[in-house]
Amino acid sequence: MSGKRGALLWAVLSITGTIILGLPMLMPEQMQASPIDRTIFLPGDTTDGHYQIEIECDACHTERFSDKTSMQGACVECHAAELERVDDSHPRTKFTDPRNADRVELLDARWCITCHQEHRPEITSTMGLSLPEDYCYRCHENIAEERPTHVDLPFDSCSNSGCHNFHDNKALYEDFLVDHRADPDFREAAFVPLRDFKSIAVGREIASGEPLAPADHDAPRDLPDLDVWVEEWSVSGHADSGVNCRDCHAPEETAWVDKPKLAVCESCHSLEHEGFLASRHGMRIAAGLPKMTPGQARLPMHEEALDRSLDCNQCHGAHAYDTRFAAVDACLECHVDDHSESYAASPHAALWEKELAGEAPAGSGVSCATCHLPRIADPREPGRTRVAHNQNDFLRPRDKMIRSSCLECHGLAFSLDSLADPALVDTNFTGRSTVKVKSIHYATKLRWQLEGKPPPWSEADKGNE
Repeated sequence: MSGKRGALLWAVLSITGTIILGLPMLMPEQMQASPIDRTIFLPGDTTDGHYQIEIECDACHTERFSDKTSMQGACVECHAAELERVDDSHPRTKFTDPRNADRVELLDARWCITCHQEHRPEITSTMGLSLPEDYCYRCHENIAEERPTHVDLPFDSCSNSGCHNFHDNKALYEDFLVDHRADPDFREAAFVPLRDFKSIAVGREIASGEPLAPADHDAPRDLPDLDVWVEEWSVSGHADSGVNCRDCHAPEETAWVDKPKLAVCESCHSLEHEGFLASRHGMRIAAGLPKMTPGQARLPMHEEALDRSLDCNQCHGAHAYDTRFAAVDACLECHVDDHSESYAASPHAALWEKELAGEAPAGSGVSCATCHLPRIADPREPGRTRVAHNQNDFLRPRDKMIRSSCLECHGLAFSLDSLADPALVDTNFTGRSTVKVKSIHYATKLRWQLEGKPPPWSEADKGNE
């Protein structure tokens, strides 16, 4: 009898435990007592790139939880456009080509999870890489025979010496390196081209494009603090482009909405919206989770900012949409890491202050956004530029920002050396790099060897040959 009672008790406890543990997995996060409940099911820590959406298991996993085909689909859904944009150096097609079947035996890079595994912090390095750092050896073990410049170079230095990236190698192509070998450290006319804000703000064609004055507003007259809102709006890019209050608060003649949703911003700023949802700032929204807060970040953040919900208005303001505020102050209100804290005393900040004071031409200053959210060509409308809103695009890896930002003002060698110096990055590039990246030297030496003539070494290069 006691045995039956024990078995019954065990069954009851098991069912109760299953219900308690299982409910967080079945309930949407908004209905859970605490969003952290689901983390008890994680088999290990999630990488920096995915930890924000780790409790939304369906973002990566399907009903076939460990099926690598479905997992591949999840990876491609989020990252395919990025890899295509950077002209992936090792696309999947390279490994599905029958001529490279022997390579697949060494490194099956047809699958993202071959190199990038989640919940394995004990084997995971930067960029979510879960392979040994000398993985290049598996396919390129004879590289020293093909390239004398690579003799005696260790295989764990391929990427961390500033020479190669597995996916995005645009800033490190040999021809590009050689062509920019003699770039000066500082360009004489260093500035970032500005965009035409007015032509962009009418993307939905809801506005006349003619500037609006405070008296032109069409908001309800009985709104609280109406004069304050109208004053902020009247000096914004929206008013300057003819975008009135109801264009956002009552689009398409709907009822007035005090706080418009992100979809309203998207209707005019689709490219910026897509970038935001793909970024660390907006990826939780894209996954169907509540908005990101600085308190959920792994980087240091200001304590008073920890509970802020990140959306368009958090950086741009509800009505003023001050892009200059968004370019620096909005960032520094949250971020408190060494790099951010050092910005105010940096050469970049001095240039920014001069531009704001009217002592330097527009575009000559360097804000946080200049490097992390640079202006890019609009792929949908040739001739128009927009601000990229996915800061990850220029940080994975760090030298991805060379073409988009650094080369506007600096030479290639100067940029490579600077980005490769962690201490210099921490001080927000105050001073000169103590690191010397030799990729330009190697590429130049190989080019001249192939052409049968001595390389034109500069004084800085002497002694490296």
